[in-house]
Amino acid sequence: MGRVLEVEDLSVRFETRGGTVRAVDGVSFHVEEGETLSIVGESGSGKTVASLAVLGLVPCPPGVVEARRVALEGRDLLTLSPAELRAVRGNEVSMIFQDPMTSLNPLLTVGRQLSEVLEVHRGTSPREARVLCAKGLSEVGIPAPEERLDAYPHELSGGMRQRVMIAMALLLEPRVLIADEPTTALDVTIQAQILELLRKLQQDHGTAIVLVTHDMGVVAGQADRVHVMYAGRIVEDSATRPLFSNPLHPYSRGLLESVPTLDGDATAKLHSIPGQPPDLADLPPGCAFAPRCPLVREHCEREVPPLAAVALSQDGGERRSACFEVDRLRDTVGGEA
Repeated sequence: MGRVLEVEDLSVRFETRGGTVRAVDGVSFHVEEGETLSIVGESGSGKTVASLAVLGLVPCPPGVVEARRVALEGRDLLTLSPAELRAVRGNEVSMIFQDPMTSLNPLLTVGRQLSEVLEVHRGTSPREARVLCAKGLSEVGIPAPEERLDAYPHELSGGMRQRVMIAMALLLEPRVLIADEPTTALDVTIQAQILELLRKLQQDHGTAIVLVTHDMGVVAGQADRVHVMYAGRIVEDSATRPLFSNPLHPYSRGLLESVPTLDGDATAKLHSIPGQPPDLADLPPGCAFAPRCPLVREHCEREVPPLAAVALSQDGGERRSACFEVDRLRDTVGGEA
């Protein structure tokens, strides 16, 4: 397998009246053909902004996007003209947006919005495009797809609108699919169908998927590798199974402990990470997680820990953590890295 998408040293800041907000700070990641990379973290951690920046969808101004390289199969997207980038979006790289109500045009029917993708990128005739769009809606679990093509977004439920967005993203069988909370507003049955559809897409076409989510259950069942983000930075990078069995960053551990388990004590209170995520316009010196961290030491409040290799995962892959106290955490959690 080869790397399909490579992002090196991506930073995004917003110049506002209240100061500079560093939403993404020096993030690097890659995803290979047929692989699912999950980016997880609380709201405001920078997951979505990083994804939008890859496709050139961050409004500038007030946003300022900087990166050493954003390459799709070796081609640097940062060097493309606006017209060339539009040809890439939707065709080679598609994105499932988090909020379908604001992503769909309320003045156009579902069928018109879907068929436009095929007509613009593939030159498909309107009649053939309608047939393919109906098939796409059927594949994501929408009943009576022919009728839904003539509906407007406001006539559909939130879950149905989300499925329309997913169908739109999959129409052209892209090389890379960026899925930003793709199962939001869906019940568990439809959620399972959508995740199975994504898996089938990978098997049939080798699609690389970047899955942006806060749902650790989805991550456990879907992702090959995980990047944990906090305050705009990646704080842990690991294969999925080692991360769940032995997290090597206090924030990762806090996220996992916050998830209820079937074999847990039903009477016990659910664990929560103390405090609130930091203000990105006024980050504290040192480690951004220090004010909420149970392992904090004095030097954590002065210095920013680098994302560095700390162990090998069970499959021989490298694990990285941005924590000065990673050895204490490993001893506390126990188990093999």
